[in-house]
Amino acid sequence: MTIASVLALVMTAGAVAAPAPVPISWTSCGNSAECATLQLPVDWSDPGGEKFGFRVARHQAKPELRVGTLVFGPGGPGDSGVGVITDPKRFDRFSQDLIDRFDIVSYDPRGVGQSSPMPCPAPASPVITSAADFDLRIQQNQAAWATCREDYGPLWEHADSLSTVRDIDALRSALGERQLTFHGSSYGTLVGELYAETYPSRTRAVVLESSVDHSQRTAGFLRTQAWALQDSFDAFAAWCDATESCALHGKDVHAEWAALLDAAGPDELWDLTATAHRSMYAPDYAGFAAAIATGDIEKQSAPQPTTAVFCNDWALPVRDYASYQRLITSNATRDLRYSAGVLAIGTCLGWPQPVTNPQHRLDVHTRTPLLLINARHDPASGYNWARSVAAQLGRHGVLLTYDGAGHGSYNRSTCVKAAVDAYLLNLTVPRRGTVC
Repeated sequence: MTIASVLALVMTAGAVAAPAPVPISWTSCGNSAECATLQLPVDWSDPGGEKFGFRVARHQAKPELRVGTLVFGPGGPGDSGVGVITDPKRFDRFSQDLIDRFDIVSYDPRGVGQSSPMPCPAPASPVITSAADFDLRIQQNQAAWATCREDYGPLWEHADSLSTVRDIDALRSALGERQLTFHGSSYGTLVGELYAETYPSRTRAVVLESSVDHSQRTAGFLRTQAWALQDSFDAFAAWCDATESCALHGKDVHAEWAALLDAAGPDELWDLTATAHRSMYAPDYAGFAAAIATGDIEKQSAPQPTTAVFCNDWALPVRDYASYQRLITSNATRDLRYSAGVLAIGTCLGWPQPVTNPQHRLDVHTRTPLLLINARHDPASGYNWARSVAAQLGRHGVLLTYDGAGHGSYNRSTCVKAAVDAYLLNLTVPRRGTVC
């Protein structure tokens, strides 16, 4: 078979026809919202095969002001989009203008929340300290996955984000929308990126808030995650230096933190890192500084991804313990021994290769550029990821920078919020290089 014929087959396979509309039967489910469950294929290459329940929720616009539907992509992976719509405290992430003018719809991704959830045990600590532990971790992971595969069936290996993209396109069709208007947050940005790549003509507008860079391989993933966490810690230290109310003001923040790490036992090092990571999310600089000053740091868990989703999306193989040790050591941060990348490696160690939705550089060609919004100091989806995704998108993407800190930026700045709303409502794209 010639290269040309192979490419023709690939292009034909990629040109997937729009799914037939699926009837939606809405019922009231709280917060003036309606919920429904769509029966969709577990495996989109076999649309007549086994189905799963895809749970969705919507909050309707004011009829006289309605301009269309906005689909919100939740993060995690493992966050519930249905909960964003039905919980008033989470629904306030949208501006009143968007609430008035869009039907706002969200979903629980396959394998998450109320969409055939697939909880599967993960290791208590992601850090591996010996060759024996490395081999044991692979055995434990694979034993857990075999049990989960038996419990959850074929959805286990079809929980990837590219399959969720097909689910979203079925939802778009069922809602009667010719094109998709989408706002993805954190891990939800991966769905937005892949949707725009897969269905450019069906894409109206896509916001990527705290972008995921799905081009990174094992070493790059660890390196970029470590950079993001160190950058956020540096921003915290600079805030303490400049803020008299900081409990560590006038002290060497880096030295104070290092003293805590030096006094910690091996099992406590990850807990301290996870706590620092969580403290940078909001960010809670004042609380974190006070905890360091007193040495009384309340243990917080790091965000735990849903295994079936994350490990189907990321090929992060590590050959042996020597390779693992080199990767962890060479990608350690100056102030924090580990980043969230270490959790990702440990969670998926031993996962069958190739994965369902492997990493690649984006190839997006939409009429309206995608809008990326990112804090300058984000501990999880770092500014380095946003810049990388923007570079991959080229003229089909524009990065709007929030000159602040934290994971997520839409609700941290009136400037960012106004720009996003103008983009979603009117397709007004900010100037390149805009900083809020």
